[in-house]
Amino acid sequence: MLLLYIDPGTGSMLISVLLGAVATVYFFVRALFIRLKSSFSSSKHKYGVDNAYPYVIYGEDARYWNLFRPVVEEFEKRQIPLLYLVPDEKDPVFENKYAHITPKVIGEGNKAYSYLRFTSADFMLMTTPGLDVYQQLKKSKSVKHYSFLHHSATDACTYRLFNLDHFDSILLNGDYQKYYLRKLEQIRGQKPKELVTVGCPYLDVYASMASGLQIETNHQFTVLLSPSWGPSGLLALYGEKLIGELSKTGWRIIVRPHPQSKVSEKDMLDRLQSKYADNENILWDYERNNIYSLSKSDIMISDFSGIVFDYILLFNRPVIYNSQKFDMRMYDAIQLDEEVWGFKTLRKAGVEIKEEMFGSIKDFINSVINDGSRSALLAEVKNEAWMYPGEAGKKIADFMLQKHE
Repeated sequence: MLLLYIDPGTGSMLISVLLGAVATVYFFVRALFIRLKSSFSSSKHKYGVDNAYPYVIYGEDARYWNLFRPVVEEFEKRQIPLLYLVPDEKDPVFENKYAHITPKVIGEGNKAYSYLRFTSADFMLMTTPGLDVYQQLKKSKSVKHYSFLHHSATDACTYRLFNLDHFDSILLNGDYQKYYLRKLEQIRGQKPKELVTVGCPYLDVYASMASGLQIETNHQFTVLLSPSWGPSGLLALYGEKLIGELSKTGWRIIVRPHPQSKVSEKDMLDRLQSKYADNENILWDYERNNIYSLSKSDIMISDFSGIVFDYILLFNRPVIYNSQKFDMRMYDAIQLDEEVWGFKTLRKAGVEIKEEMFGSIKDFINSVINDGSRSALLAEVKNEAWMYPGEAGKKIADFMLQKHE
């Protein structure tokens, strides 16, 4: 008798491939049926058939709701139909009763990508990079225009290599982001994409939320430790040492790991939380919205995370950063012959701390707090990185409608 053994990892991969193939066939047949049905319908009903909408947004994760929310609400205000695709019923879009917005659950992973491959739309807005780069995320022949909405108040050239190359347009926070994208197009000999500065929709939402937050009556001095993830991140490099020294200050310490850390660095986070479980001054924040921790803190300690600029732009408060050599080999910026805006600006607007300074971190933080020399520079950064505050939803909707017309 011949016995075949398949290890759990290979078995899981085969099951994933099989499910992806089944989903692809299902959505292909379904899309074919929709198109046949549409061809026999009158033109005024063209966009009433399931996923055949003129305007479609793909929100791949609930944490991107605040990015798309101003756009969704602008379409609702203008009474224009919009299809909003989400992975599951837990997405915040379902908490609202919209008359002109149609939320639709399409699953995640291969199931979602298979659906997107056969979606019909005149304009598809998304914040998922890698279109037509990764095997799973392919363009649909029935989508006329793909637009990428940048989701960080820093460089648009720090995505994985070629991840933005196949979009028709990229919507940006500030004009400075165009410079690096144009340089990449020239280096690669590409046709110029439409680069449109629209502002930063999620910062518009956070600014509105911040204005309604209550001020703590008995405020305790608070340090927000909010690093990126990966081997160069603060927690991965200095977890116990840094948190241990901060715990000696007697201040409130909020640790807000990057969302990806919960997936890629779960063991490390579990170990750190367990070690400091008895310390009442150390709080761990995994909320979807970062605005609450940002508003409560007096100073931030981070690394190369984009949250640094959220903090500067929203609250104009001081930032301490730890500089590690960031490996650019997997990112678009590796093809540029100059340092990107984010790293240059962080050096000017923030204050660097090195590992050997951790032992006197309380005195170091007090010196940064008492130094007001950077406040004017922080205001300059805001003007450069967050253009058209409060107007992003309107500008994005205007661009979508303009392209359709």
